[in-house]
Amino acid sequence: MAAAPQAPGRGSVRKTRPLTVKTSLNNPYTVCWSALDREDMHFILQTLEDRFKSLGLQKMEDKKKKKKQFFKKKSPDKCSTEVGMSEDLKEKHPEDNEQGSGWTPVSVRKQLAIGVNEVTRALERNGLLLVLVCKSAKPALITSHLIQLSLSRSVPACQVPRLSEALAPVIGLKCVLALGFRKDTTAFIDEVKAIIPRVPSLHVPWLQGRPEESMENLDTESLESQDKEILETSFEALSKHKRKPVEGQQAIVLQPLKIKKVIPNPNKIRKPPKGKKTSK
Repeated sequence: MAAAPQAPGRGSVRKTRPLTVKTSLNNPYTVCWSALDREDMHFILQTLEDRFKSLGLQKMEDKKKKKKQFFKKKSPDKCSTEVGMSEDLKEKHPEDNEQGSGWTPVSVRKQLAIGVNEVTRALERNGLLLVLVCKSAKPALITSHLIQLSLSRSVPACQVPRLSEALAPVIGLKCVLALGFRKDTTAFIDEVKAIIPRVPSLHVPWLQGRPEESMENLDTESLESQDKEILETSFEALSKHKRKPVEGQQAIVLQPLKIKKVIPNPNKIRKPPKGKKTSK
């Protein structure tokens, strides 16, 4: 007898799904901090540590505020009387309340930008003279954006090893990943002038930067004269006009973007269901 015909598709090998590959465009340039000499590192750390100690800059925290306080519900009359008593105490002893927490010389603190976020905001507003970054910041992506930002603002910047270890205990902070000196500083002007010549120059391929202080005051008369000529010319001549390159300015060599292919979850590890617990 002839065998019964089987249904099509039964017993066939299951087809494997094609791997999903995600493509991304990466930066072809490698931007990194310039290396700082060991002698310059010790000089920068010692000068700043001595200056902070002489000024007495330190953040004071009130330990009583850190403790958790549990308040019971009180009647409105009692609350109003207690508020009046607290206001009277503040009027009698205003110095005690001011010295409870905060920075000791507030005027000196306003001349600095401490932390990555504060340094970034100050650089965007072009209000810094010098930027110092701690090398122990992990991941390095936290401070890598300051290279392009400081170079575009013509601000000297460098990565200093052990910056946080040396200055954080003196100031009264847990860590100091970035430190900036504002343009209106008067307490650190001598230290900034002494540190800037020791700062290595930064290099970003697509930016014609001027990291050194001597390069800040450029000769802009030639550019201004060219702008006046452009304004005086007609629209037709303006379309044909090309600005001449500045002396000493190198041409930028463009490079193609790097294409990176990423396979998500290559080992095909599935997440366990929420209800079931994974066995250790």
